[in-house]
Amino acid sequence: MGAIEWNVDPEIITLFGTFPIKYYGLLFVTGLILSYKLAQYIYKSEGIPLENLDKLSTYLFIGILVGMRLGHCLFYDFEYFSAHPLEIFLPFKITNEGWHFTGFTGLASHGGSLGAILAILLYSRKYKTSLFGVLDRIAIVTPITAAFIRFGNFMNSEIYGKPTGGDFGVIFMQDDLIPRHPTQLYEAFSYLLILVLLWYLYKKTNAIEKKGRILGVLLSLLFAARFFIEFFKENQVSFEDQMTLNMGQILSIPFILIGIILLFLHKIYPKITAV
Repeated sequence: MGAIEWNVDPEIITLFGTFPIKYYGLLFVTGLILSYKLAQYIYKSEGIPLENLDKLSTYLFIGILVGMRLGHCLFYDFEYFSAHPLEIFLPFKITNEGWHFTGFTGLASHGGSLGAILAILLYSRKYKTSLFGVLDRIAIVTPITAAFIRFGNFMNSEIYGKPTGGDFGVIFMQDDLIPRHPTQLYEAFSYLLILVLLWYLYKKTNAIEKKGRILGVLLSLLFAARFFIEFFKENQVSFEDQMTLNMGQILSIPFILIGIILLFLHKIYPKITAV
């Protein structure tokens, strides 16, 4: 079986000769919409007012985007952004020649996860709703957005894998002519499999009644998948070449451990899961 040649232009169209519309952004938004629609189904089926979900969605949208952006700037490119702080939240590159629109080209999923959890915590405190009740239901739909983000990375020919060492794999022709592991797709389909499992636990078992369990399954499995797939992935930044585990793996370990703890939290600390 021969390698697949991949040479898709990341830009769908450029508006006014300046603002590019990219597959990544389109897929990101698609993932968010599909996650919202599934969450809407969950809320309707349980008789939870949809206005609660609309308020929560605002918190999540801001929390995820800010978290992903800060995660990239702090964990992967701190040296640059510490010297160019305005570019953290502005989609422009500032040079002596002026401002050039680039979009937000650096986003980190670990930061997005932290941002989402913090957003839900703030929402739950303000509206005095069950913290784990919200976390578990949002955990069910999270893999959809995560998968579509990785599909976007594939369309961008970025975050790809190491050479396969054979004539199989994907050749990202915008970078080189080497067959590589399509690690973006490995992650995307892993996340969709986790979605199927979470949906089964939600519909066919009483996992939703054991607060924190569905969130625990999500965190432990999603970040375990991320951890192991990283072994097949090229390092994203040069400083990772000197590390035994790369940044993605190091940041995944706490999430895995928290997920494992959450699987048993309702037995160990029932008062905590009562919130």
